[in-house]
Amino acid sequence: MRDAVLRATTELLSEGGLPAATVDAVSARSGVSKATIYKHWPNRICVAIDAFDLHMAETTPVPDTGSAREDLTEQVRNVAAFYASPVGRVYAQLLAATVTDPEAAELLRRRFLAGRRELIRQIWHRGVDRGELRTDIDVEVAQDVLFGAIIFRLVSGHAPLGPSEADAMAEAALAGLLVR
Repeated sequence: MRDAVLRATTELLSEGGLPAATVDAVSARSGVSKATIYKHWPNRICVAIDAFDLHMAETTPVPDTGSAREDLTEQVRNVAAFYASPVGRVYAQLLAATVTDPEAAELLRRRFLAGRRELIRQIWHRGVDRGELRTDIDVEVAQDVLFGAIIFRLVSGHAPLGPSEADAMAEAALAGLLVR
């Protein structure tokens, strides 16, 4: 049931963004009753957050190349490519929707952001342990430096979010994060 709902929601998000992912549409696409959906999620935004989280986890595996520079650069590329995709662009809609929905905002922070940030912490700590990354920089700040520009570009739309832009953002961030 959960998989069917999340897959249907991901398809709808890809096809028409958050507006397309209504509980009626998810129910029709997944074959799961609306009552069952509401039994597991308080609203459609929460369903969309879970679907978004699952899709990103499946499509952006965390690299482990043996090099902090390579791992972080590849992860910035992967995240930028994800956010440039039809489902990835929905993140801006989810952020906007959570402004007026405290329950969904908490779910977004707890389930999606906390999990993604933990994966980057693992990359960071491997790099610190190998002596490649600066120990005087907090991992939380490093994550914001590495990935904040991607989210800013997604939300503002002021500049492209392609592979060359991802490489440039990673290079600029890593210039200050790597041990010289």
